[in-house]
Amino acid sequence: MGDPRRQSDNVPLRLAGARHALGIEGLALEGVYPSQEGDNEALWAAVEPTLLRFPKRIFLWRQSAPQTNEVLRAAVILPALALIEERFGRPLDLFELGASGGLNLYADQFHRQFPGAAIGNPDATVRLHPDGSGPLPPTRLQTVVSRRAVDLNPLDPTDPTDQLRLLAYLWPDQPDRMSHTRAAIGIAKVDPPKIDCGDARDWLAEVLEAPAKTGRGVYQTVAWQYFTSETRAKVREATEKTGSCATDEAPFAHLSMEAEGGVGAAVKLEMWPGGASRQIAHGDFHGRWVNWTGV
Repeated sequence: MGDPRRQSDNVPLRLAGARHALGIEGLALEGVYPSQEGDNEALWAAVEPTLLRFPKRIFLWRQSAPQTNEVLRAAVILPALALIEERFGRPLDLFELGASGGLNLYADQFHRQFPGAAIGNPDATVRLHPDGSGPLPPTRLQTVVSRRAVDLNPLDPTDPTDQLRLLAYLWPDQPDRMSHTRAAIGIAKVDPPKIDCGDARDWLAEVLEAPAKTGRGVYQTVAWQYFTSETRAKVREATEKTGSCATDEAPFAHLSMEAEGGVGAAVKLEMWPGGASRQIAHGDFHGRWVNWTGV
């Protein structure tokens, strides 16, 4: 049956994702998904026959861990890319760790609104406007030369089954997350991302061994907590080694958005040559608010 605890198999969450997938496909739960009205009795009256009607589909969803690709986290990636551009003024090869479907590899093609300023493509289909405070970051972006990522279980945003998985764990009362993810999937379908199946532990060192022809940027968002201690050590080793060889013509940056206790995630950026790490923001794990602490 699986371990229902949140820190283990989280069976209830898997069941919720399976039910929502059926709702997205229009196979069940009409009238209660999506809805913020009604009562528990009406909801259960729709859910119970769904469980009995689609046991095989639901069982298959129970076999895999929940997985999302939070597009709103690009609200911190975009300004960070602008900071890197301001510092080095060089095109970038982008590398993402724990990328899921790789949707945030296209952050430079999104639009991020600030009070009185904006970053990114003014005609973008993904438009981010989180709450927040702090000084305005720079707004100019660099050219992204290439995009590559790694994940233990990469999802293909061009595959209908994987698209459904990316959407099913975004709940029906969260239309903004759904619309942003659908729009990002549309971008990825035009230019499919290269996502390798593997552990960031060895992958990062391998891809960074290639001679740098321009700038390079590595980032991860709310992935560090899922890495083993060995993987964390190897990622640090690879970033420090690459940073020590960086030049103004071939700079290197590492961006992280990770939990550090308390509310929300710390957003840190380290750039080489130099290597000084600084916290540039503090934000909600889903990107709903971002407070800039200094640029």
